[in-house]
Amino acid sequence: MQPSNNIKKLSDEDLVSAIVKNNDTMLFEVLYDRFSTLVYNKCYGFAKDGDEAKDLTQDVFLKLFVKLASFKGNSKFSTWLYAFTYNHCVNYVTRNTAKKFEKQSVDYADIENISEDEEDDSSDFNDMRVDKLKKALDLISPDEKMILLLKYQDSLTIKEIESVLGVGESAVKMRIKRAKAKLLTVYDNNLN
Repeated sequence: MQPSNNIKKLSDEDLVSAIVKNNDTMLFEVLYDRFSTLVYNKCYGFAKDGDEAKDLTQDVFLKLFVKLASFKGNSKFSTWLYAFTYNHCVNYVTRNTAKKFEKQSVDYADIENISEDEEDDSSDFNDMRVDKLKKALDLISPDEKMILLLKYQDSLTIKEIESVLGVGESAVKMRIKRAKAKLLTVYDNNLN
């Protein structure tokens, strides 16, 4: 059965509300269709293997169906789903063996185009070689890596990162600052 055009026109937040209210798997398919590519791409960034990324994507959506009622609408649904996916992937990386951890990587093509904003001096990153930067990112903790990728690869604003992590503005800025410092230390000490 194909979803009607009216259902397809619902905002993400209204669609989630309808799914939760009716526990409707057909409506959930519409949500899946809207976001499966985005979730897969994020999972692939952590797994770097197509089959593993597909498994992670399925895991995210299975957990999402169960946890959908916990979405309170304090942010856009896409931001909340983004955080949900990142948290799942970070937990996946943390749970796996050191061998699997070495496999995980992220597409760093966008890192060369680091965005600048008034509150953030990223000039230290601009001089880094991308291949060494990849290695350095793999040597810091998944949480540190996640916040840097949210900011610089995915170009989320401080406000959006606050929403993703569920912490305040000053905590986000401090975490970014500490993660950058750690990344620079690892880069300078281990890769030069």
